[in-house]
Amino acid sequence: MKAKKTDFQINRINPGTNAGFNLLFVLLAACAILPVVLVFMISISSEESIRQVGYSFFPVEFSSKAYQFLWNERDTILNALLISVAVTCIGTLLGLSVTTAMGYALSRPNFKLKQFYTWVIFIPMLFSGGLVASYVVNSNILGLRNTIWVLILPLMVSSYNIVICKTYFKTSIPDGIIESAKIDGATQMRTFLSIVVPISKPLFATIALFLSFGYWNDWFLSSLYISDKRLISLQVQQNAPLGKALLFGFGKNQRVAFPQHPHGFFGLLLVVAAVGAQTAQGFPGAVVVQGGQKFAHGVPPGQ
Repeated sequence: MKAKKTDFQINRINPGTNAGFNLLFVLLAACAILPVVLVFMISISSEESIRQVGYSFFPVEFSSKAYQFLWNERDTILNALLISVAVTCIGTLLGLSVTTAMGYALSRPNFKLKQFYTWVIFIPMLFSGGLVASYVVNSNILGLRNTIWVLILPLMVSSYNIVICKTYFKTSIPDGIIESAKIDGATQMRTFLSIVVPISKPLFATIALFLSFGYWNDWFLSSLYISDKRLISLQVQQNAPLGKALLFGFGKNQRVAFPQHPHGFFGLLLVVAAVGAQTAQGFPGAVVVQGGQKFAHGVPPGQ
């Protein structure tokens, strides 16, 4: 008499099917990894090797000229990195403070200007003043051009983030807690800092993650408003036009000459772009998630 199969045996994947899935995932991983390996090999290949065998995983001659070119621009790279880190940190802190405070104010039913500010936030979600109007306001009226604040203020507040905060505060903060704090004589600021903030830590971690990604990945504002080479961000350095064969458009002489190793240079450009993309996703995410795990218990990493 045959023994009855257990639930584990019934739900177990067939070994052949399991092997097929493993092979599929190995092929998919290879499709993602091999192009990066190829462009890295191109970056360390000599021009003579490329002329002989073309783009290959196994060059006949190696060269480090492209990386020497990168090393010569190390001061520019480090300065751009510091600008990007500073903008990300300052912008995230300021944006988190303003966004959550405004969302909390709009969530209170007794706020007299609630209807007015709701429309002020809602209309920009549907209509935009346009690039020309934004440029005139930021450059001519506010005078932010060639300052670090032009990289921070335009991205500091988002209508989408404010709506998230408003919805969270309205649905997750009981009115009885706010009323009890008011009866005890707490001011609105004291209520927000001592009661609302401690029980809204998951929201703060989420908004901080959104803001940090937005600041770290942004290159458009720097390319539009910044002409001072001391304020150029790392993202703009990576997005220099390929057509002009420039990687670092604001080097020691304002423009960096095209290197004598063009194929290796383009390979290096792709390597730097790939590493930069991973850094853009990993650096702010790791900082916010690691800090958020101490700040907000119960927030799963990656959310």
